[in-house]
Amino acid sequence: MKVVAIIGSPRKRGNTDILVGSILEGANSQGHNIEKHYLYDLDIGPCIDCRKCQADGHECYAKDDMEGIYCSLRAADVIIFGTPLYWYGASAPMKAFIDRLRPFVSSRGLEGKKAVVVIPSEEGADACSHLMGMFKLSFRYLGIELLDSILAKAYEKGEVAEQKDLIQGAFELGSNLGLTVK
Repeated sequence: MKVVAIIGSPRKRGNTDILVGSILEGANSQGHNIEKHYLYDLDIGPCIDCRKCQADGHECYAKDDMEGIYCSLRAADVIIFGTPLYWYGASAPMKAFIDRLRPFVSSRGLEGKKAVVVIPSEEGADACSHLMGMFKLSFRYLGIELLDSILAKAYEKGEVAEQKDLIQGAFELGSNLGLTVK
């Protein structure tokens, strides 16, 4: 099984990265193939709604780092979407990434994939409801099944590392992914 993580946080070893890393460690412990992409390290332009991706071939007009991500997503069984909560939404790179999933609408190339969402926020899970709504609607539109989410209360860089139950739960989520994906 292949698990691809998309990190939409600028902080390596920050709360989002730590939680997603724990999920990946759990998946790796079961022999699953894991891959992690940091959106802040990539050049991903915005969708310009040209609709070229709706034509034969379902290719995006833009020739940037998203091309490699498209290949990873096609090969993935599970996609982890990790972003801190910014103004009750996703970080800008995560939003641009989601907008650039448009080629998969007409190609149905992500249909049947599974997803996990990780959102740390200063205010905790209740503040994540709008962003989770966006993810759920986007997944439904793309034919992706939401397996689980981790909505952690955390703000200072790396503070989730002190929440041992949360880290253990993320590890267990990753180690059990093979049981939920057929």
